[in-house]
Parts: sequence; structure tokens; C-alpha cells
Amino acid sequence: MSDDPEPIDNISGGAEGGGIAAEFDPADAETRAEEVVDRLGELYWQKTYGGQDAFTCLVRTVLSQNTSDVASQPAHDALVEKYAGGDLAESLDCAEHAELADTIRSAGLYNQKAEVLVEAGEHVIAEYGGAEGFDRFVTEGEPSDVRNALLDMNGVGPKTADCVLLFSGGRSGVFPVDTHVHRIYRRLGIAPADADHEEVRAVLEREVPAEKCGFGHTASIQFGREFCSARTPACLDGPEACPMSDLCEQVGVDVESGKVVDPADAD
Repeated sequence: MSDDPEPIDNISGGAEGGGIAAEFDPADAETRAEEVVDRLGELYWQKTYGGQDAFTCLVRTVLSQNTSDVASQPAHDALVEKYAGGDLAESLDCAEHAELADTIRSAGLYNQKAEVLVEAGEHVIAEYGGAEGFDRFVTEGEPSDVRNALLDMNGVGPKTADCVLLFSGGRSGVFPVDTHVHRIYRRLGIAPADADHEEVRAVLEREVPAEKCGFGHTASIQFGREFCSARTPACLDGPEACPMSDLCEQVGVDVESGKVVDPADAD
């Protein structure tokens, strides 16, 4: 239903990306947010995450910023082929900026991203001795300390930090907020219409059980691609077109007129 040119595969990479079937007892949802996530789990997948190499995950997430998987995946593949012969952090620390930028050109903002990746490699070598030490820190460190350390890195924002915590560290209770998640939970009326990304994250991590946050994030992204797109959400075709219609307040969506605005701009 969406014209978003993203692949339909689980953004985590499924089992190959470190995701395995989640194990928890189904129970009556205590919040509307949990009810939404439970339904998304039934619609798509219920996965727990972790196990991806932390620095590779960081690189992959930086490349995905402000673009689609269709654009960033070739850049990631080209970077890995060229620079991942040994310690990737060491390789990027020594990388020549122009050459790296050309390698990741398909990801967009390639000059900016190349600078971020070179600085990330330098930082990881200086602070953790390389990618292996960085991986230990991400998987074994106190989550709040890891998140703060990631946020202190140039070019790493909350969503990137949380993706590293989730997909590499396997930390439960982490619900990264990208543009899909930010839109969906404000449109549903679960988060305030004018909430920023961090405010939406706080709501979801408070109202969704920790063990469901990981697949809540990835399944929400898929739902945003297939049903709850920015310009043409499925609900414009009637309540039967969207599996969340009975749970949604349709903030910013006027079904009668077909007008769709950002929830923050809704009357």
C-alpha cells in the first residue's frame, strides 16, 4: 500500500541478523501500546535480538540514516567488501576520506557519513582498542553508560544508539524510534501529537514490556511501510483496510476529506 521503496524483509535481518523467536507467555495487554505491539507481533514476527557485531552494526545504522534500505544496503556491502579484511574500526580509522565517500555514495550524504565513520573508527581504536573491545563494551556495559557513550560520538543520535543497543547488545526494554515509529504512535494517539522522538521513546519504553520492545520496533517499521504510511495510510480506504483501526485515534487523518497531516499539525 505504501510507495516507500523499502524491502519487505524484517529490518533486523531475521535470524541472520541475530533475531530469534521470542519466548514469553501471551497475556492480556495492560496498555494500548502493548495491545498494538502484540497485534503487530501476530501480523509480522516476534523476535528477540542481539548478536550482531557492535561496530558493524554502528556502521550499518549510520549508513541507513536519512535514506532507505534500498539505498544503504549496497553502500554497506561495498564498504564491507573493501574495508572488512581485518578490524573494521582500524580499517576505517586509516581510510582515505574521498575513497570511503565514493564507496558509500549510494547511501546519500556520503561525504558527511564518511567523516562520521572515520571518526568512529578513530574513537573506537582510541577508547576500546578496536572493534572487539567496543563489542564487549556494548554487550557487557551498563546500558545507560553505553547509550551515553554512543551519543557522545559524532553523528550518532538516539535512534542509532538504540539500534546498536538492541541489535548488537540484545538489550531488552529498548525501543528505537525512527520516522515510522514516531509517526505511528502519535497517529494512534498513544504518544502526544507534538511529542519529539525521545518523548515517543519514553512513552513506549514505559508502556510496552521490555521483552516486547525489540520486535515492537521492527514490526512497527514494517507496519508503517505497508499500512500506516506518511501520505496515504490504509485507513483512507476504510476501517477494514487497517489491522489497527479499532485501536487508532487517527490523529492527523481526516478520512472523509482524505487530508493527512503530521499529528502535530492536526486540529
